[in-house]
Amino acid sequence: MLRYIMAVATMAATVLPSASFAEREAIDTAKKELVARSELPAQSFRDYFKLFQPRKAAKPVEVTYSKDWLDQQPKATGDENWKCLSEALYFEARGESVRGQFAVAEVILNRVKSSRFPSSLCGVIRQGTGKKYQCQFTYTCDGRKEVIHEKKAYERVSKVARAAIDGIGHELTEGATHYHTTAVRPSWSRVYKQTARIGVHIFYRHNYRTASN
Repeated sequence: MLRYIMAVATMAATVLPSASFAEREAIDTAKKELVARSELPAQSFRDYFKLFQPRKAAKPVEVTYSKDWLDQQPKATGDENWKCLSEALYFEARGESVRGQFAVAEVILNRVKSSRFPSSLCGVIRQGTGKKYQCQFTYTCDGRKEVIHEKKAYERVSKVARAAIDGIGHELTEGATHYHTTAVRPSWSRVYKQTARIGVHIFYRHNYRTASN
């Protein structure tokens, strides 16, 4: 009986959003039959059935890319990948605007999506670490210990990391997988396509894009 209930309930959850009048009548009839055949009280059955109803989409979070907006967000928490991204934003972009911090987070997330880079945030951020100044993010291989002194700045970038991982915000860099500060000009910047300039960072992507870039 339970298997039958679940089958009809799952069918209803799938069909109801686009069902015709006749299909809805058939589903209603099946529901009434289940209530009649089930040993569960009708009210209990209805409560059970609600578990399979389509859920309304959550209201999208509006981002204003400001410190005031960040300060209004709940304290951020997460797993090891969230911690890696939070630290990267702290050491790479804590002096940037909130928009600039989101842009740096976007680059790192774009790398995770690309077949050219490791498939996790920690993997991307730590890529090349071990040989001095031969890593992807200098703070991980400059020989200095990473110590977080500015607690408020870290709290804010950790919220940026949480929001970026959760997909909150808008695309800012047009698929960029690289960036550098305006103080330098690496050789690859003459080959890749510049996509954005936010604060002291200039963003780039490969000259072609595919699903795995």
